[in-house]
Order: sequence, then structure tokens, then C-alpha cells
Amino acid sequence: MLPSFFIIGPPRTGTTWLHEILRHRAILPKGTKETRFFDIHFQRGLRWYQAHYPSPNGSQVVGEVAPTYFASRQACHRIQEVVPTAKIVCIFRNPVDRIVSLYRVKRAYGFIPWNFEEALRRDPELIESGRYATHLRAWQRALGSDQILTTFYDDLRSDPQGYVNVLTEFIGIPRFTLPENALKAIYTSESMTHPRSYYRTHRATVLADWLKARRLGHLVGLINSSPVRKLFLGGGARFAQPTQELSKSVYELFDSEIEELETLVNRDLSGWKPSSMEQVHSSKS
Repeated sequence: MLPSFFIIGPPRTGTTWLHEILRHRAILPKGTKETRFFDIHFQRGLRWYQAHYPSPNGSQVVGEVAPTYFASRQACHRIQEVVPTAKIVCIFRNPVDRIVSLYRVKRAYGFIPWNFEEALRRDPELIESGRYATHLRAWQRALGSDQILTTFYDDLRSDPQGYVNVLTEFIGIPRFTLPENALKAIYTSESMTHPRSYYRTHRATVLADWLKARRLGHLVGLINSSPVRKLFLGGGARFAQPTQELSKSVYELFDSEIEELETLVNRDLSGWKPSSMEQVHSSKS
């Protein structure tokens, strides 16, 4: 039993929300959202990967929500080899907003110890996962454009039901109506804070990854849903908003990628560009 679809993100584009929406309507890995099989655990073999999936339930399709696959050339090539007919869903978000959100999550969970500016220099994933056009082209070459659905986070936020309708038709799930409470549950990083103790949080995250690699993700889930979670997450200072100058410098890292993406998907992305950001900062000041 192998997936017929992958929602590959990149990270911080609504994939956790989509996982919650789809987990009762498709067969997804049990005990964890992301197996990381095709990018870091491939050597464990297909039997290890397939053991993440529950027994088939009627005609439900099999899939995985795996945002780290988007910027992984290894994941792209391995999926091409193992499941060449799989459908791929990409979600694109304003690259400045997405990087800020990804930084906050990585800092809050103790993945990195640096401030935002230093993380941009020292954490390759922040930049690499924002090279939208480059990686989209790689997936299109590997699997064919017909098997790739390009979507946008703005559409997910503004019209969740319309977004889900397009998604379900593409991956082969019967259309359904979103429950009213789901429309307000799109996850953001706004409420996250720096960890109270970076080293304690970092050790807890390393342990969580160790458990997941041994298919014990359900234990991680139990801890995350218990009061114990507060010992490792949160409690520190709130994250500062990036300045207009810093936002512009981040945009400049991706200006050519945005221009190319506009051409690839035939969509106006002027809202991601500095002129629009200046208007947003002016309206907040």
C-alpha cells in the first residue's frame, strides 16, 4: 500500500490544517503527520514506510502530507522511482511571511538557537524551501505537469471550501462540506514564543524525532496533548515582527523566483513584492 498523492508544501503553507481535514477521508500515516521516509528515512525500506499506514478502509485513497519533500531533490527522485503515478500538491505562500513563520516554529521547537537574521545565514532550509519556481520545475520534470497541482495559501485562507473542492477533485476524494469550526482552525505561528529554555526544548525535540523514527509517534502525540507540553514549549519572549527593511531584504533573495513562478503558473504575484509590503507596513503604522 503506497500513496497515490502527496501534499508537499513547502512548510508553513497550511499543511497541518489540511492533514486534520483529510485524515478522516483518506488513509494517512498513523501516529504522525510526517514519516520523512522519502527524504531522510529511505534507507529503512518500504516495509518500514508501509507500516505507518493502517489497514485499507473501503475505497479510501492513500496519501501523505509531507511539506519537507518539496525542496528535497532526493524525495523528488525517490517518489518518481517508487510511485511514479502519484499526484503532487504544492502550496505557495508569500515567501517573506512563510519564512518568518517557519523561523518561529523552528525556534519555538528548539531546532535552531539563532535570531532571525542569523538563521537566514545559517539554516539552509529557510532559503531553499523558498525557491518555489526551481523546485516546482523539478517536480514537473520528474512526474509531469499533469500530476502537479499548484495552489496558493491566500486562496486557502480566503475561501477554504473552494480550495478544498479543487484539492479533493484532484486527489480523488469525494467532495465534502467543511464543518463550521474547521473554517477558523487554520494554524498560524502568531501565538508562538521563544522557548523558556532552548536546550530543554531542543532535547525534547530530538527525543520526539527519535520516537517517530521508531514508529512511536503516538507517544509524541500523547505528550503534545497533555499539560507536560508546557514544560518544553513556550514560556519565552514573544517574537518581534520583522522590520520593513528586513522584509525587503528577504524578498530580494527570491525576486527572480517569484518572477519565474508568475510565468509558470500564470498568476499575478505583485502582492508579494516590496511595493505591496510597504503599503502593509504603512497601514500598520
